[in-house]
Amino acid sequence: MSVRFRLRPLRPLMPAALTLATLAGLVTAAGPAAAATAGTPGNWPVTNDQRSTAHKVAEAGVPLSELAADAPDSYTVKRGDTLWAISKLFLKSPWRWPELWGMNLEQIRNPHLIYPGQVLVLEKSGGRARLKLANPVSTTTDTVKLQPKVRSESSEFSAIASIPMNLIGPFLNDAAIFETNELDTAPRIVATPEQRVLLAKGDLAYVRGDTAGQRSWQIFRAAKPVVDPATNEILGFEGRFVGAAERVRDGESRPGAVSDASVPTTFRVISVREEAGVGDRLTPAAVRDFAPFVPHSPENELNGQIAALYGDALSAGQNQIVALNRGKRDGVERGHVLALWQSGRTVVDSTDPSKPAMKLPDERRGVMFVFRVFERVSYALILSADDPAHVGDHFSKP
Repeated sequence: MSVRFRLRPLRPLMPAALTLATLAGLVTAAGPAAAATAGTPGNWPVTNDQRSTAHKVAEAGVPLSELAADAPDSYTVKRGDTLWAISKLFLKSPWRWPELWGMNLEQIRNPHLIYPGQVLVLEKSGGRARLKLANPVSTTTDTVKLQPKVRSESSEFSAIASIPMNLIGPFLNDAAIFETNELDTAPRIVATPEQRVLLAKGDLAYVRGDTAGQRSWQIFRAAKPVVDPATNEILGFEGRFVGAAERVRDGESRPGAVSDASVPTTFRVISVREEAGVGDRLTPAAVRDFAPFVPHSPENELNGQIAALYGDALSAGQNQIVALNRGKRDGVERGHVLALWQSGRTVVDSTDPSKPAMKLPDERRGVMFVFRVFERVSYALILSADDPAHVGDHFSKP
């Protein structure tokens, strides 16, 4: 637990009503670094489309047909919950929160926050449902006063995340697609102290290449091409993330020296996902993107296939990462929710004397969440899967 001194205004307590925007509005659990980049959840914008949808259904509530079959009458938010998981308790389609945000619209102060300990109560009347807080506390004044205050904050009472951020957090910048195989010409580790084969956190590495003007770097293994299963087009090159390093001492060139040998730049490995080694490549560390995620269905038709599985897996299940053969040029956006389909097998009709071949129908097997988008490729987290997914399996609008 940490204790901080903060000067802040006194303000009314949270209103009684709560919308499913609060449930499925987006919060990243990235910590102080995120706050410096994206601001606090209360400052995150609500898009015009979301606000427009909310106004269309303001005060109307949610049709009972949109509720999950076993939606509870009440639920207490717990530490470790995610907005996605809570939304699934109440809704058939948890990413459709803008359609439900209109409930008690005028009382909503912040559609992006929900905290452990809050009790959510589902009220049903007139074929509609509304979600409210139990035991609301009202206020009768809008007077704002400033006074110093000691506030104790614990992670137990931090706003919960939208999706399992612990699963995609490491991949927000580390999972990288290069447009060309630029790693071939990137700075490379050429030697290690005492001729070590593998490097761990804290070890030194000697690097040759242009490393000027940048202190923080990422280490990648040789990139592999990502091939479109439908067209065989190379969509990009996936670098296998190894770790991170920082430059600690510049190298030097020694033209005309007796040994005619240059001195490589010295780096220190500051983190590893797997041991680094000679031949691994370095690229400048990217600025981490902590912008909030907004789960939503694509506005237009979007179809494609799984082009690759992240890592060395032969199949991918729930909570694993896959690369899709669609990207920015195809209209893919961060936060897109996609249905995952298992490709039907080609079999022989043994009941027909001529034994003709036939392809079985594709079957819907799960749901994916897009969290990083490149020009021709995007990465998605499999949120649910009835069966393992493979390269070539299809996706579509949910």
